[in-house]
Amino acid sequence: MRSRALALTACAAILTFATAELAAQNAAPGAGPGAAPAAGPGAGPGGPAVGGFGRGGGRGGRGGPPPGPAPRDAAGRVILDGTTATTVGVWTPNFGISDPVAPYETVPFQPWAKALYDSRQVHELEPHARCKASGASRQFLTPYGVEFVEVAALKRLYIFDIGGPHTFRTVYMDGRSHPDDIQPSNYGHSIGRWEGDTLVIDTVGYNEDFWFERRGLPHTEALRTVERFTRDNERQITYTIEVHDPNVYTAPFTGGFTMSFQAGTELFEYVCQQANYAHELMVGGAQDSVDRSSTIVP
Repeated sequence: MRSRALALTACAAILTFATAELAAQNAAPGAGPGAAPAAGPGAGPGGPAVGGFGRGGGRGGRGGPPPGPAPRDAAGRVILDGTTATTVGVWTPNFGISDPVAPYETVPFQPWAKALYDSRQVHELEPHARCKASGASRQFLTPYGVEFVEVAALKRLYIFDIGGPHTFRTVYMDGRSHPDDIQPSNYGHSIGRWEGDTLVIDTVGYNEDFWFERRGLPHTEALRTVERFTRDNERQITYTIEVHDPNVYTAPFTGGFTMSFQAGTELFEYVCQQANYAHELMVGGAQDSVDRSSTIVP
């Protein structure tokens, strides 16, 4: 009886997650049931400010008042974590889930990298879907959002995930440089600084165990990203990312999207595929055309 109850609980959790993902897809233009992924070969209508996960908070909503100015601290600097120290809310992306972080046709692939990217559109074995932490722009591309917490006394900024791996990323704000002997990791080593109203985060030291954006643009340990977060007003952040990886791309390139502030939403407990109750839903079994011969996945 206990195992049956656990199975029913797992099924309910999976159904809830699938419903949320489907709703997010249907919210994106052209992403309804049966629509082909926009990120496939020859496609690529992605890029900044594409509709998707977000619920329109950055644009004021239908019939609602326009957003107010970006909030600032006592020193006059813009802040990312809400409007006051007690404001509750998270940031969710306005972005189609089938798009790469930059328009497909603008990505300067090396031939082998393009072939790998195209292959990932078929098997879709993304580590994030297997509860692995994912750095760079992938951290923000979930329907649950993130929270920014800057701790001035420590000179550090933290970016907390809600869904998926349910982890956090540390950004050092004390003026340090990257160390010479970085141990590669999923989030890499991030150092941040403010340029006016824009937070700039420079990150190196990534490993190859994750996808740095949702559709699977490849990278190696040579990857360096420069991310910029500009708070346009009280409800919107414009996010851009510069991608540098000479092992994969013939030149650097830039992508991005916007994020909307969802007031009233707090971080909550999120269990990612607890105990693998339904592992066949993660590694296959229902799709004979996809080679998922092993239950051990990245």
